[in-house]
Amino acid sequence: AEDGIRALVRSRGLGDVYKRQLFCLSLILFSSCISQKKLLKQNKISRVIGEARTYIGTPYKWGGNDKKGIDCSGLLVKSFESVGMKIPRTTAEQIDIGKRVSLRKSREGDLVFFAFGKSRRKVTHVGMVSNIKDEKNINFIHASSSRGVIETQLIKDYYLKRIRQVKRIF
Repeated sequence: AEDGIRALVRSRGLGDVYKRQLFCLSLILFSSCISQKKLLKQNKISRVIGEARTYIGTPYKWGGNDKKGIDCSGLLVKSFESVGMKIPRTTAEQIDIGKRVSLRKSREGDLVFFAFGKSRRKVTHVGMVSNIKDEKNINFIHASSSRGVIETQLIKDYYLKRIRQVKRIF
């Protein structure tokens, strides 16, 4: 876009004042587009988290994918469907999407993968970061096998010891 504006300025023989004004105008328009994209992305993230929250209290059911019963990966599938995004159905497949980020750099909407059980390497559970107040106060929403869908504090030894990856989908 910037090259096009420069070509226009050269072809029209516009003076320095007009060149500066056109350049400033193009910067304003360009930054406005970036702001719009950020707002749209943030809106999608909020809608995905909001949809996940509608499942709070839903009992856990392995392989379930509705409000009668749902598992951790099914919760995310349903949540992302609310904004027209299709993600894989299983935790093992979901870990292969998105960009890996550190827990320290996590944002709302990021997926958090855990290894529970005998194998400390095999990922068996997933949740989504739902609220960040500061680096020690991060909530996530997930389908717990014992408590159903809950939103809880991520920064607890129980969870921290089992985190294997954090992935950014948006």
